[in-house]
Amino acid sequence: MTELKRQLIAKAQELGFADCRIAAAKPAAHREIFEQWVAEGKYGDMAWMARNLDRRTDPCVVQPGAKTVIVLAMNYFQGVAPANAAGGYRIARYAWNEDYHDLIGKKLKELDAFLIERGGTQRYYVDTGPVLERDFASEAGLGWGGKSTMQIHRQLGTWFFLAELISTLDLEVDTPAKDLCGKCTRCMVACPTQAITAPRRMDARRCVSYLTIESKGAIPLEFRRAMGDRIYGCDDCLSACPWNKFAHISHEATFQARETVFNQKLRDFLPLTDETFRAMFAKSPIKRIKRPAFLRNVCVALGNVGTTDDLPLLEAAALDEHPLIAEHALWALQEIKARHASGMKAQ
Repeated sequence: MTELKRQLIAKAQELGFADCRIAAAKPAAHREIFEQWVAEGKYGDMAWMARNLDRRTDPCVVQPGAKTVIVLAMNYFQGVAPANAAGGYRIARYAWNEDYHDLIGKKLKELDAFLIERGGTQRYYVDTGPVLERDFASEAGLGWGGKSTMQIHRQLGTWFFLAELISTLDLEVDTPAKDLCGKCTRCMVACPTQAITAPRRMDARRCVSYLTIESKGAIPLEFRRAMGDRIYGCDDCLSACPWNKFAHISHEATFQARETVFNQKLRDFLPLTDETFRAMFAKSPIKRIKRPAFLRNVCVALGNVGTTDDLPLLEAAALDEHPLIAEHALWALQEIKARHASGMKAQ
């Protein structure tokens, strides 16, 4: 290992990254699969995924003269879920507190400055640019692409963020990772909406994370009951992975669950105004979907797990001036009332 690479890894560890590996800056290994996925329209409302395919699949288009892709992993695992069972809902682990883009972006800026001092020119991203990062993570030996399409790491399991710097520095590359999924299909079986249509094939339009975060419209009726109590994202395919037995708690306090959110009951979210929503979710990734989409998700969850105690606030939500909230509140009212009527008949 060259001295510069040693210094880079030490700097990455100092900044809190759990792993740092190097891949060659060449076209992504699964370029054709990605292009087919785009051609089939499986990106749904995420129109940016279909733009600039050359930039997404070739780092040298993004950073002229690039020699290497430096891939980093940051652990965000916080152990058992917070005591939100009484609240009756689930939020994807990565969104339990502050937005990781801000935290990791600052650390990448420091790494960029470190490499500039050593003669490099970089472009860096944390889910913010056109890079098929999982391909380069696998090429760098930083885990492998699981059947869920998520990256798996031998020491971190599935609970980590990826980030990368595309650099003109000619660093020593690492050995690609081996696929260690074997015959396991737990992630595929766990998906509540069967969004993983085949090993390493994802139809985003069916994914609960897509439906609750990226989709701007109504949740399709066929998926509403399958969403269960999830109000932002879904961790089911991640949680199912047996490699998580090696996961360890992150030392980054920014990822700890935010009590002001998890102390709420589901119906407590319904009276939120635009102002109080922004205040509650300040610096949180949840803030970016805005109040209408968030309350849409809350209404669907209440339709699945709510009780008659939730009806008054749902009735008020059904009169909301935003049609997205009103529609899903009406659906929730119907579901709860039907469930209650069925329970009364059973008695």
